[in-house]
Amino acid sequence: MREKLRVAAYAICVRDGQILLARWLNDGRPEWTLPGGGMEHGEDPHDTVLREVGEETGYRVEVTGLLGVRSVRFPSRGRFGRTVDRHHVGLVYEARVTGGELRFEVGGSTDMAEWHDLDGVPELNRVPLVDFGLRLWRERPVAGRPAG
Repeated sequence: MREKLRVAAYAICVRDGQILLARWLNDGRPEWTLPGGGMEHGEDPHDTVLREVGEETGYRVEVTGLLGVRSVRFPSRGRFGRTVDRHHVGLVYEARVTGGELRFEVGGSTDMAEWHDLDGVPELNRVPLVDFGLRLWRERPVAGRPAG
């Protein structure tokens, strides 16, 4: 079985009771996610989250802390129908907007970005990363991962 590792960095941006989310196009099915994405070879994760938030939302952000790390493994179908053992590692940072204007990404993996009321997040069609990131943001676990 082929193995594939992906390391990414994401931002939790909360202000005035709202969270900034990007809408990811997952095989044509839109789902809300945290702004962020994959590291480029040689790139520092801190720089990754700054770049990705800018690309997906138009905002410049300042990282205010590292909230934690999400590690997930799952099998999927690769090219030629072969099974791929995927391992995604995501660093979740807390960040605050320092400039820029909200705009949508063109030609990327997301098609829009919006501020959403925190109370309304459970009603959104979203990826599990959103709930994980919000749990980190609320609980602030010392070990960088929620208990249980």
